[in-house]
Amino acid sequence: MESDAVIRALAALAQPHRLSAFRALVVAGQQGLTPTTMAEGLQIPPATLSFHLKELLGAGLVTQSREGRHLIYRAAFEHMNE
Repeated sequence: MESDAVIRALAALAQPHRLSAFRALVVAGQQGLTPTTMAEGLQIPPATLSFHLKELLGAGLVTQSREGRHLIYRAAFEHMNE
């Protein structure tokens, strides 16, 4: 992994809400979680969680997919393991 990517990932995880969200996604595994489920479980307002998920996406730590009407977020295990 390039140094810039490592710095972006570590910077993204340096914020408590983002670290909590990332940990929840790692625990959820390949099943992933919807933003609503994460917001309720982490007790973070949905708008705040959305901001933090965007940062994690930008750092390559999570992926996002659409299943029907729902967005599913998953930890990017391949990227994390690099």
